Amino acid sequence: MRRWGALGLCLLGAGAARASTPEGGPGGSDAPLQPEARPSFKVVPAVVSVAPGLLLHGLGSLTAGDTALAGRLFLLQGAGLGLLAAGGIPIALTGASRHVIGPLYGLAIAGTGVFSVSMLSNLYAAVSPAFDPGVPALRLPRLELEGGYQYVTDPAFSYRHFASLGARARLERVRLDAGVRWAPGVDNVRVGAGAAYRLLGAPEGARLGAEGSALDVEAAVVVHRFPQEAFTLGGGEVFLRGRYDLARLGARLAGSFAEMGGGLAIQRYAYPDFLDDRLSQQLLFTFGFGVYLGRGGPFRGEALLYYDHRKDDFAGGIRGGAGVPGFLGLRARALLVGPWGASVEAQAGSALVGRVSLFYAWGGDS
Repeated sequence: MRRWGALGLCLLGAGAARASTPEGGPGGSDAPLQPEARPSFKVVPAVVSVAPGLLLHGLGSLTAGDTALAGRLFLLQGAGLGLLAAGGIPIALTGASRHVIGPLYGLAIAGTGVFSVSMLSNLYAAVSPAFDPGVPALRLPRLELEGGYQYVTDPAFSYRHFASLGARARLERVRLDAGVRWAPGVDNVRVGAGAAYRLLGAPEGARLGAEGSALDVEAAVVVHRFPQEAFTLGGGEVFLRGRYDLARLGARLAGSFAEMGGGLAIQRYAYPDFLDDRLSQQLLFTFGFGVYLGRGGPFRGEALLYYDHRKDDFAGGIRGGAGVPGFLGLRARALLVGPWGASVEAQAGSALVGRVSLFYAWGGDS
């Protein structure tokens, strides 16, 4: 099951490998890469990128005269459709047999992710010449502390209001994370802790050069206590996550990036009043399209539109979909004044979730 995520990461991993060496000047300087000349904005390619560009993802760039990017977007779209068919058709022919559904479902999700990235890249490439693109921070903070508020609208549970706390530390190629969500009064609480190791790309604390492509392996443990419902969910997971700076595909995509990852969670549902504790597995998969915010000034960060296939978080899985899809999300995070920053996140699955937070960062540029 762990190899499903690798299938979806093949595109990202190829570019991330090139990021393992700092992209600065001689001797590993942290000077950013010299950007290509920015194309000019044209109305007709922007219109074509929507209709019929949403069906043929390279048409907008082709109309603008960027044949190289157009060809790459057509290739991405075709690869996504191919992966989706390679997974979806056998699922339909076998009646979603439990003997084959796992890897085939992962393949279909990976295809959906690649197709989605090509579609959003097509739209971004059409409008990006109208503004100066953002750039990734040269150095990420060594330590971040975060506190905020989360609101949940879930038809299955009565609690709504949560306090959230989080911390993140970066040590060369290692990242450590911890967080808690707590509903005062009902004591519904979710606690998580994890670590990540940078396999490819510049170290977390020194992302030398204007380059964010990377490949990380992650591991985490999560415990979620439901006192009113009299059960506790706990488990561990492993995950492979890749980020690919889309500027590598063409100047029109400068300032944007794609993320994709996959993994596996082993979970246990404990019921204190019963003896039939249950052990289960969950396929983990995520993909998204994001943009960098700011150009090295006081305002800098990033925003990401994403899909997450997990069902055990507050948002849960979208109801009524084939195979029980996960949830959609949008998050943005940026430094605002000195070391102070803010983050916002919205998720939509079987429940609606919104979270706002303030954070304080030591060291780094973002």
